[in-house]
Amino acid sequence: MRLHIEHVSTYSYTRPVAFHRHRLVLRPREGHDARIERMHLRLSPTHHIEWIRDVFGNSIALVDWLEDADTLTIVNDVTLQRLAPFPVRHLHQPWQVPFPPQYDPLESAVASVYSIPTYVDSVPALRDWLAAFPIGKTLDAEGSMLALCKLIASSIKYVRRNEKGVQTPAETLRLAAGSCRDMATLMMDAARVAGVAARFVSGYLHGSVSMAGRGSTHAWTEIYLPTLGWRGFDPTIGETVTMNHIVTGVSNHPRGVMPISGTFTGMASDYLGLRVTVTTTVLPDSETAHAT
Repeated sequence: MRLHIEHVSTYSYTRPVAFHRHRLVLRPREGHDARIERMHLRLSPTHHIEWIRDVFGNSIALVDWLEDADTLTIVNDVTLQRLAPFPVRHLHQPWQVPFPPQYDPLESAVASVYSIPTYVDSVPALRDWLAAFPIGKTLDAEGSMLALCKLIASSIKYVRRNEKGVQTPAETLRLAAGSCRDMATLMMDAARVAGVAARFVSGYLHGSVSMAGRGSTHAWTEIYLPTLGWRGFDPTIGETVTMNHIVTGVSNHPRGVMPISGTFTGMASDYLGLRVTVTTTVLPDSETAHAT
C-alpha cells in the first residue's frame, strides 16, 4: 500500500510572539515493513531545522524559529509504502511465549527500561484491576497482552481530549474514559505491572476518518516478547496493529514522543488555540513492493 499523509498543525495567537525551539516527532519509522518515498516539512515562520536521532532511535527535527509571528504552521507531507509481510499471530511452537515472559540476559538490561511503571502511584490501582480481570494465559504471553488490549477497549470509553499530557492510569480507570494516549499509557503500565516490557507509540492511523480529512495523531502500545520482538496493540480499538498504523516515535514515557512540543514568549492570553487535521490518501502502486 502506498499512502500519502498530510498532517497540518496551526497555532494561532492574538499578536506576534517569539517562539523557542520546537521538537518534532513526525518522521515515520522505516524498516522491513515501511519505506518513505518522500517527506517534506513545510514550516512557517522562517526557521532553521536540524535532524537528530534520539536514544530510542527516533528521527527528531529540532526547529529554531527566526522571527516572531501570530501564526505558527507545521505541515508534515509524507508519501510512504507499507510493505508485506506484517506480523501475525502464530499459535504453534516455537512462536508461543510463556506468560509472564523470561527475558534473555543479553536483552534484560534494555527490557528493564521498559518494565518500570511510569506512574508509580497508580500501581496499586492497576494491581487491583488486573486481579479482578485475570488476563494471564500461561503458555501464551502474546494472547495475554491481546486480552489486556481488549479489556481496555471494552471498559474504557474513548474521548477526544485537547488538553496536553496524559491521564495517570489510575485516573483513566476511575473515569472509565480517556483519549487514545490515555489508553495507550494505561496498557503500557498495566503490562509492566504484569511483568512485560512495554513502550508508548505515537503515529498515525489510516482509516475512514483520516481519509475524510478529519483525522488526528494517534497513540498505541508496543509489547516486547522474546522471539517475537516488539508487537503492537491498539487499546483504543482492542486489536493488534495493522498496516494502517504508521509509527513516528517510540519511547518508555509518553512525553518522549509528543508529535510537536515547544514554547513561546508571551502571555497565556496571547494563545488562541490549535487546529490539527490529518488526511490520508491511498495512492496507486508505482511498482510492486516486496520485503525480504
